Amino acid sequence: MVWDPKDPWSRKSDPLEDALKQAQLQFKNLLPSGGFRNILLAGFLLFLAWQSAFIIGPDEEGIVKRFGIPVRSVGPGPHLKIPLVESVLQPKVAKLHRVEIGFRTDRQSRQQMIPQEALMLTGDMNILAIEFIVQYKINEARNFLFNVADIHDTIGKAAEASMREVIGKSKIDEALTTGKAQIQQDTQDLLQKILDQYQAGVQIAAVQLQDVDPPEAVAAAFKDVTNAKEDREKLINQSIGYRNDILPKAKGEAAQVVNQAKGYAQARLNRAEGEANRFLATLREYNQARDTISKRIYIETMEEILPKMEKIIIDGKAAERLVPYLPVDRFSKKPPVPTEGRQP
Repeated sequence: MVWDPKDPWSRKSDPLEDALKQAQLQFKNLLPSGGFRNILLAGFLLFLAWQSAFIIGPDEEGIVKRFGIPVRSVGPGPHLKIPLVESVLQPKVAKLHRVEIGFRTDRQSRQQMIPQEALMLTGDMNILAIEFIVQYKINEARNFLFNVADIHDTIGKAAEASMREVIGKSKIDEALTTGKAQIQQDTQDLLQKILDQYQAGVQIAAVQLQDVDPPEAVAAAFKDVTNAKEDREKLINQSIGYRNDILPKAKGEAAQVVNQAKGYAQARLNRAEGEANRFLATLREYNQARDTISKRIYIETMEEILPKMEKIIIDGKAAERLVPYLPVDRFSKKPPVPTEGRQP
């Protein structure tokens, strides 16, 4: 066909357009026709719907990524995402994770010590084999997933470093006996501070010491020292118990004696006051009737004295004729009692 500029219909056909039209015709020929096409279309739509919906469990947090970059976080429940473009990570934020330091537990629940992790130096230059565990939870899922490459190993190394620092400031006696709780708390605080600096997105729940023992080469000597310290503590506790038993008894007895003395003093005081009041009352009565009171006192005195004396009563007229030297004391003597074997 010859192209005439004045006639648009005489223009030559474009090879690119012809190729596109031919490709469309071939693609239409490849597609099935009729109902099977509708089935494929419905399947494709179902696939898109399946790729668009996801469900986050109650103990999980969803982190949605778009082309590998986190764009948002979602909570528990059903959600939607862009199919084939967005993906979802679902870490378990409510689960309590565990890291072992100084030992490992195999599938048969057997523990094996890791010397390079367990052996630590105390502040008083003694060596201890310390095995402990760290328990943690995820509190910021995005930081947990993307800020640290190997979070489990990172927590283990940071926990080991924290424990070494705390043990290096402690004495061996504290680590073996009464200072374990404080060591655990100090290690937990220091480990949490380190992980917060890393923005690891975890919360340390607990640091628990499993075994704190001296090395095997000196274990027997340490055991003897520990037994001696336990005996010392036992004797001290027994002494304290004895003291706590004796002191209350002594205080009770002292209080009892003091109370008895106070009671006796009060009784004597009351008796003296009563006798004084009685004497004063008698004195007042005596001042009001001295003659009568004198005679009464005389009579009462005679009544008390005379029954205890031997006496002879002689009439007044007979007494006038009585010889002054009459041995009156003979009349009062009793006749002798006859002895056996004598004639009367």
